[in-house]
Amino acid sequence: MDPRYCAQDILLCDLCQTAALQSHCELCHINLCIVYVGKHLSDSSKRHKVVPYKHRKSNPNINYPKCPNHAQKHCELYCEKCDIPVCSTCISSEKHKGHDLSDALQKLSSKTKYLENDLEDIEKRIYPTLDEITSDLNSEKVNLDKHYEKLTTAVTKQGEDWHKEINVIVNKQKSEIHEMKTEHLAALNKQENEIKQITSDVKRCILDLKKILDSNDEALTSVYKSRNAEFRRLPPKVNVSLPSFSPHQINTEQLLEMFGSLSALFITTEEHGYTMKTPEAVSCPQVKPLLDEPELITTIDTVYDSPYSVTCLRDEGIWTCGEDKIMKLYNLQGKLLKSIKTKSGNSPRDIAVTRNGDLLYTDPKRRTINIVKNDQIQEVIRLQRWKPKGVCNTSSGDLLVIMNSIDDKQSKVGRYSGSTEKQTIQFDSENKPLYSSVDCTIYISENRNLDICVADYLAHAVVVVNQAGQLRFRYTGHPSITKGSFYPYGITTDSKSQILTADHDNHCVHIVDQNGQFLRYINNCDLQAPWGLCVDTRDNLFVAEWSSGKVKKIKYM
Repeated sequence: MDPRYCAQDILLCDLCQTAALQSHCELCHINLCIVYVGKHLSDSSKRHKVVPYKHRKSNPNINYPKCPNHAQKHCELYCEKCDIPVCSTCISSEKHKGHDLSDALQKLSSKTKYLENDLEDIEKRIYPTLDEITSDLNSEKVNLDKHYEKLTTAVTKQGEDWHKEINVIVNKQKSEIHEMKTEHLAALNKQENEIKQITSDVKRCILDLKKILDSNDEALTSVYKSRNAEFRRLPPKVNVSLPSFSPHQINTEQLLEMFGSLSALFITTEEHGYTMKTPEAVSCPQVKPLLDEPELITTIDTVYDSPYSVTCLRDEGIWTCGEDKIMKLYNLQGKLLKSIKTKSGNSPRDIAVTRNGDLLYTDPKRRTINIVKNDQIQEVIRLQRWKPKGVCNTSSGDLLVIMNSIDDKQSKVGRYSGSTEKQTIQFDSENKPLYSSVDCTIYISENRNLDICVADYLAHAVVVVNQAGQLRFRYTGHPSITKGSFYPYGITTDSKSQILTADHDNHCVHIVDQNGQFLRYINNCDLQAPWGLCVDTRDNLFVAEWSSGKVKKIKYM
């Protein structure tokens, strides 16, 4: 809580925030103590007007909202507990006693930003996803007619072969097909109507948000409640097991039994496979159980002897890097699409893809993080006394970098906006290092709940901290592994906030939930020294194998 806004405390200088204020600058609208008056006036770039605090004029240029309870007052503060703007009279009442207060304009400004984020989220993620679902439903309805027409033709042909004595059975099964088609179509129409209703609500919300933002109406802004979480809860997807027809050989003695049978129409529901990335990481639970036996879908043969890292380019392909200076893009059929040489000629340690589809890579020897835009390499960050190792792009567009000091005695995580370091994560609450303090293999990923997950090879642990950098847990493997110690290398997270880690020495992948509880291994796909990991938007896992140089695509949910 800012001490300047405590109703029971002495008012303090805005600059030092420790000494009692004496004066007020009417140009800058800040309060000053005796010491900082001189310092403030020393800035000759402005014509400051400093007056005694009690003689200050009210500032007509600051549009504080009017108090709904006291007509002559403006709400210069904001009660954090009650979540409303308040005036000085409100503060003096018992109702807000002991509550945390903040500046009203700053709070309303942050709420305006919140509205803008919601609008961007709806326009760029939620609405396009709904449009994609509608398109898929329309395509499914087109194919529906073709499939059921094919069924009807098969039944009709079988009926013609059996002639008049089986016309009753033919008509009966045609009727069943029609009923199943009607039921199937009704289920799709029902979902389409639900999607249309949500789409309509989203459009209306977009208009409302734009209206609020255009109006600059503080009252509307302060009462705004986001519906984005509601919009993300898509109705369950219709999952249909299409019926088929199995004709039998003609046997006039067993017409009723031998004519053939239609398989049943099964209509079940499951969550959509569409993933909507959200900058505010609102939790969107999906009913996606883990498979009892993960399935190897395909294997991509790279040219690396020892690939370090793999990252998905949307759902179109994968970028890979290894011990040489070339980064390669493959499509999902294993065709090499593009090769990029690092700017320095050094081997990249880790790679990642931005939300715009640009490639990022770390160069520990040059102590840089670089971006590839339109096949041109630009330096994004240059570190002074640190070597970048793992890198990941966050949902907010920041970069998370795990790095070692050049003397190999410290490790830390840095959060960057552009080239500016916004946050450093290095020690726990007892001031002990969170990560191994020597040069080692170390990778990083951001979870959907905004936790920061680091695979620390030498510590034999996955270290997970929250967004503020506070330690949540360490995962050190599972007792059922008996071959050797837990050696985590590559790390990634999926749409359920599950954490997947490559256990290099034990030739498997560990899956734990967002709280560090072990769920299962992936150890049945003949993994050979797995290293780099990534998942695509449909939660397919890609594993880069150190021993074979191959990347395996695995379905595990």
